Amino acid sequence: MTRKEQKDERRKSILMAALNLFVERGYHDIKIADIAEAVPMSTGLMFHYFESKEELFVELVKMGAESAKTWSGEKDVPPDAVLTNFLRELFSYAKEQPWVFYMFVLMGQARKAGMPEKAREIVNSMDSIAATSKLIKQGQKAGVFHKGNSELMSKCFWASVQGIMEEMAVDKEMKAPDPEWIVAMLTKGE
Repeated sequence: MTRKEQKDERRKSILMAALNLFVERGYHDIKIADIAEAVPMSTGLMFHYFESKEELFVELVKMGAESAKTWSGEKDVPPDAVLTNFLRELFSYAKEQPWVFYMFVLMGQARKAGMPEKAREIVNSMDSIAATSKLIKQGQKAGVFHKGNSELMSKCFWASVQGIMEEMAVDKEMKAPDPEWIVAMLTKGE
């Protein structure tokens, strides 16, 4: 393994340790020394990777935002199927990579007052609500989704997903719900 690969691996270890601690104990209750201990490494060495706890937190939020950008929907697929497929893939991937559950929790925390302003700006600039609202409008035109305020419907959809991910972060034994249940909130039904 090259020096660069070792450094990248160490950086990834720091980020994952910080993610776990921020979610389990909260941003304000964690010190950089706690993260260093969890890795394990010296606090001094930690500062070679991240200058501050805030920088580390913002880096995690950037990772979460980048992951969210990877979903853009699918062309020529009915809107309800797009959302169902997305949830099926999300739940499956999160079960394989449990840090994904924690990332949802962290992103929810980052929105709150008192968190690092840069992190709040990143989270608030994400357009998941707008993209899903657009998809809901398409579904409404096709007669698949209920009529109504598509932005509010999108917010309710994402609030459900956020809540599910938070519960699954806490309860490791919880099985993912059927994605069709969540999408059914939006559909007109038979």
